[in-house]
Amino acid sequence: MAKVTLEHITKRYEDVTAVDDMNLDLRDGEFVCLVGPSGCGKSTTMEMIAGLTKPTEGEVYIGDRNVTKLPPKDRGVAMVFQNIALFPHMDVYDNISFGLRLRDYDKEEIDRRVDNAADIVQLEGMLDRMPDEMSGGQRQRVAIARAIVREPEVFLMDEPLANLDAKLRVHMRTELQRLHKELDTTIVYVTHDQAEAMTMSDRIAVIDAGELQQIDPPLTCYNSPENLFVAGFIGSPSMNFVDGEVTQNGLETEYFDVALDPGTIDGLSVGQRVTMGIRPEDIYPVSVDEGLQYPTNRIPARTDVMEPMGDEIFVYLLLEGAQEATMGTESRGSGQLLMSVDPDSDIQEDEEVNIVLDRSKVHLFDTTSGEAITHDITTTPVTEGRAERGETGGDA
Repeated sequence: MAKVTLEHITKRYEDVTAVDDMNLDLRDGEFVCLVGPSGCGKSTTMEMIAGLTKPTEGEVYIGDRNVTKLPPKDRGVAMVFQNIALFPHMDVYDNISFGLRLRDYDKEEIDRRVDNAADIVQLEGMLDRMPDEMSGGQRQRVAIARAIVREPEVFLMDEPLANLDAKLRVHMRTELQRLHKELDTTIVYVTHDQAEAMTMSDRIAVIDAGELQQIDPPLTCYNSPENLFVAGFIGSPSMNFVDGEVTQNGLETEYFDVALDPGTIDGLSVGQRVTMGIRPEDIYPVSVDEGLQYPTNRIPARTDVMEPMGDEIFVYLLLEGAQEATMGTESRGSGQLLMSVDPDSDIQEDEEVNIVLDRSKVHLFDTTSGEAITHDITTTPVTEGRAERGETGGDA
């Protein structure tokens, strides 16, 4: 086991900066996922840890060793790639032991390590099989066993489950969590799949355009995102955003207002442009908001499209005064919200509804900088300030 430290790591390709002044401190025995959109620099960051790519600037430490100039074989790391890349003419035993045989380990040590790795990844009795006789999940376990026998200080996994079907990915996520507990080793895992990152990680490092945006436990990234990018990227479906301006009485948007006292929230001032964020599960139809402790006033809307998901229904809403939803946009358009409701809800398409937001789950971000201001506006009594549009006054 070993910690991994990146100090001011930068990687430039001519006029393109793939990773920009990255600082990471990954603890000994920690499972950390690097997540972000395609091209954000997460794989490049892992390749610099592995030694496959040399940083333009900065230093890489594994444990207490500066490995910046060391080749991959001397870094004490093992990688598992998206492309499993087993030797098709070798059986499982030979595939797993290939690296050890190249390093001239004696037969007894090789057998010990292969048997131990096969036991960890549950490949007992399969060592004489050929890769084409195995399922995708079994082949992926062979690739993981091939890394385990190296007994590395750090495991590096670059989207190892991306080529598997959805059901097998879920199963392999569980297998990797069990593997981490059994080996108690440091794992750096690259993925764009939020479900993988949220379920497996001790911490998530969110990267955008080569820059580290936030590194925190999964629920911290979900509940307290540090900026608009993290708020919009973490969570599926993504957070709803509505732009507005702070007034003496609260937040005024194009379609509704939310009462709050700017003086009770640090970093908030009258006249400031802010973006309000609210997750779909924190929006409620008025008919089911009885148990909500901190509701906003009622907001009129109309249901547009409904998507039954089994354990919940996603309801796309058009706010009063909003134009019809448009196709082809990267996110929900202006005046559109996504709400999650129970599967037994009696809400229908093209129905007029009133909704409320959970004030304890309202996020405010500075529109200009994108930085988070607050993740809770319950410091302001709902009875203060003017009511949301569409209401005559009073609380929801």
